[in-house]
Amino acid sequence: METLRIMTQSIKLTTDQMRMMSLFQNVTGATARDCVEDEKQDRVIFVVNTGKMGLAIGKGGMHIKSLQNIVKRNVELVEFDEDPAKFLSNLLNSKLVSEVKINTRADGTKQAIVMVDPRKKGIVVGREGRNAEKARMLAKRYFDITSVLINSPERQTMEM
Repeated sequence: METLRIMTQSIKLTTDQMRMMSLFQNVTGATARDCVEDEKQDRVIFVVNTGKMGLAIGKGGMHIKSLQNIVKRNVELVEFDEDPAKFLSNLLNSKLVSEVKINTRADGTKQAIVMVDPRKKGIVVGREGRNAEKARMLAKRYFDITSVLINSPERQTMEM
C-alpha cells in the first residue's frame, strides 16, 4: 500500500486502485491523485489535479468513454482543491452550488453545509442520492468532514 498525505488525512491505495490510476493515466494522459471504487453504485471515481479536467475528459468525452469500456463501469471525475469548500463545490457541480460552509461542531467533528437553489436540489443530490453519497465519501476521505448537508433556502431574496 502507498500512502498520500493530504491535509491531515492519510489515504491508502490498494494495488487495484494503483493499477486503475495507471490505466487512467495511460488512457487520458492526465494523472489521477486518487481512485475510489464504489461497488454499490457500480462506478469508479477519479480525483484529478486542479486544471486537468479537460485533459482527463478528452475531446467530446472520448477518454472517459474509452475508460468506461475498459473497466465496464461508470467513470466519474472530480477536480481536487486544497480548500474543502471549493472541493465540495467541484464535487457537486460548482454551477449549481451557491455556497459551502464548513463548521466544527461542539463534539469536534466537521460538518459541511452546501447551499443550492431549491429548483436544482434534486440534480445536486442525484438519483438515489448518488452525488450526495460521493460528496460524503470524499469529504471524509480528504478533509475528515463527517457530515455533508445539502440545503436550499426556503425563500429566495433578491438584492436590489
